[in-house]
Amino acid sequence: MLGIRIKLMENQNKPRVVTSFEKISTDLQEQIKLEYPYGFSQYLISFNNKDGERVSALRFETEEKIYLIKMTKNIAEQLIDDDEDYDDDGQLTDDAREAYEEKYDSDEIDDED
Repeated sequence: MLGIRIKLMENQNKPRVVTSFEKISTDLQEQIKLEYPYGFSQYLISFNNKDGERVSALRFETEEKIYLIKMTKNIAEQLIDDDEDYDDDGQLTDDAREAYEEKYDSDEIDDED
C-alpha cells in the first residue's frame, strides 16, 4: 500500500500539459499509439478545465509530464479511422507496432514537447 501512495504522490508533482493530438510531436504520437494499440475512445477521461468547462481527453504519462490530450469520442475514433498505422478494426498494425517498439524503448519515453 505504501508503494502505491508514493507513486500517486510522485504523479501529483508532474506538470500536466493539456494539448491536442495534432500539436504534439510525431514521436510522442507514435509512443501514444504503442500505449493504446486498440484506439483511444475507450480510454478518455473527463475533467474540468481552468474555465470550469467539462473536457474529455486521453491521458498519457511520461517520466517528466502527464499529457491530457483533448479529444471527444468522435475525434478519437476519427483519428484511428484516418491513421494508416491502424487496421480496419481499429487495431495498431503489427508492422507499425514492431517499427515503434524498435524505435522506442518502452521503458524510456521521450518528452520532446
